[in-house]
Amino acid sequence: MVEKRNGLNKRAKSSHAKKVRPVVQDRKIVLLNKPFNVLSQFTDDDVTNKNPRKTLKDYVPIKNIYAAGRLDRDSEGLLLLTNDGKLQHKLANPAQKTEKTYWVQVEGEPQEADLNLLRKGVELKDGMTKPAKVTVMEQPNVWPRNPPIRERANIPTTWLAISITEGRNRQVRRMTANIGFPTLRLIRYSIGKYTIADIANGEYKLLDIEHTK
Repeated sequence: MVEKRNGLNKRAKSSHAKKVRPVVQDRKIVLLNKPFNVLSQFTDDDVTNKNPRKTLKDYVPIKNIYAAGRLDRDSEGLLLLTNDGKLQHKLANPAQKTEKTYWVQVEGEPQEADLNLLRKGVELKDGMTKPAKVTVMEQPNVWPRNPPIRERANIPTTWLAISITEGRNRQVRRMTANIGFPTLRLIRYSIGKYTIADIANGEYKLLDIEHTK
């Protein structure tokens, strides 16, 4: 029995040794500053749509890369695309607690008491949210949205920086609505260490892998 175990161990070690990690030069990490009204996929699955919707193919010519996490069609900002499955899983898996920061324009003027609700967690239909980091920010110097947001006369708006580690469907929008301040515009600024700094809306950056290890 000992010999068999040794044999199995040898085969296991041999099998483990044969595992090949992706060659660094073959890994691709693309940061796209996604425009409003663009699907976060390379094809539009709705074949019945008479008016084809814009997809990632209209902005990124690189093949065999996939989005790490979702960004809704009506949201803007950072979408990370990669052919590295391990990185994709790490960034998209809530268990990894990768922090994502959003710049959010809301209707109205939330006070500290309102923001504290988000900092503690709010009850949504799919359960309590984890505590978020929330601060009021100056209006960021960003591109104009096309079409513009619909602002109501005599009702001010406020920009918030909201950081979360979860990734539920339309979570940030539901969070601000829960405290009575609907989201008018949502821009994802960062995912972990990756940001849209110096990337124009509708443009992408192919990262130098040597500097992202």
